[in-house]
Amino acid sequence: MPERSWTEHPLVRAAVVVGLLYLFLVGVRLLGSGFRELSEGAADSFLTATENPFVGLMIGILATSLVQSSSVTTAMIVGLVAAPENPLPVADSIPMIMGANIGTTVTNTVASIAHIGRKEEFRRAFAVATVHDFFNYMAVLVLLPLELFTGVLHKSAVALTSILPLREGSDFESPIKTAIEAGETLIRVVLDALLPTEQWIAGGLIVMSGLLIFSTLFGIVRVMRSSMLSRIESLVSRALARNAIIAIGVGIVATVMVQSSSITTSLLVPLAGAGVLKLEHAFPVTLGANVGTTVTALLAALAATGVNATAGLTIALVHLLFNVSAMIVIYPFEPARRIPIRLARWLADAAVKSRALAIFYVIGLFYLIPVLFAVLT
Repeated sequence: MPERSWTEHPLVRAAVVVGLLYLFLVGVRLLGSGFRELSEGAADSFLTATENPFVGLMIGILATSLVQSSSVTTAMIVGLVAAPENPLPVADSIPMIMGANIGTTVTNTVASIAHIGRKEEFRRAFAVATVHDFFNYMAVLVLLPLELFTGVLHKSAVALTSILPLREGSDFESPIKTAIEAGETLIRVVLDALLPTEQWIAGGLIVMSGLLIFSTLFGIVRVMRSSMLSRIESLVSRALARNAIIAIGVGIVATVMVQSSSITTSLLVPLAGAGVLKLEHAFPVTLGANVGTTVTALLAALAATGVNATAGLTIALVHLLFNVSAMIVIYPFEPARRIPIRLARWLADAAVKSRALAIFYVIGLFYLIPVLFAVLT
């Protein structure tokens, strides 16, 4: 029996996968930073643009798609609602919060397009990415009309705000987030030395993000195709398939640790592309990510001071209640739970047949439709 090379040892392969995943997360972070700096100021102006709830929804989608982070958008909304002068009304900001939930899925959908050259990988990766889109749209279709007619989320958040004491909040310093930021800082230092302006640097961040995301996804899938694939697949499947509550908990904890649902859900994409993670097992993780991402806005609200600090906490609680309510209303019921999964599979099959459809889907859903709707309205 031939001696196995040290590079084929399971521990070495596992270390390689961890390193590639770290670089992948740095790439996702760079993508958000680059878009955020290119669109600096634009998101703020969108968020104060209108009182129409449907336009507010579209503005929430567009603002979050521009900055690539619902945490950033919702923290901005909390700041606007809690502003000491001319605050954004809580009722007007609720549709924007819902839109932010949809817009945050753009990052993992873009990451899935890195698999577009390999048909079956792309089918699996695109389905896992878009099931989050369809669930969040479904949540809005159910809860936005209910909120407009009854104000149930607003009233519940106000009741909770009266119970919770406001106090100065503090940021949770996640070691994983710190490590990812360190990688971003290193790349930014290099770009600062090479590029002349902030706009050029923002563009450089996006280019570096694309290179990192594409190259690391290719490397992760290649390593996971090897002999260790069956072991990892068995481990992940057993852990997440055992109980949906465990999978939801994984999504919550992971998102709180990295303070970004985009990073959590984007991490599922290469695992799905490699065949390690099934769509049904990834779905509840994305629901947990929806809940986990509300922590950032809650911390921002608890840190707010002034006459409108209570309103800031109220809108942060609306975000939490919206995501928890959507999960409770939709996921426990088999017919409702199957809708996002079936739509994601159908779209993935269509995208494999016409790969231009995947590109048009991203541009249309997250940018073109919100812009046209807002402008025409």
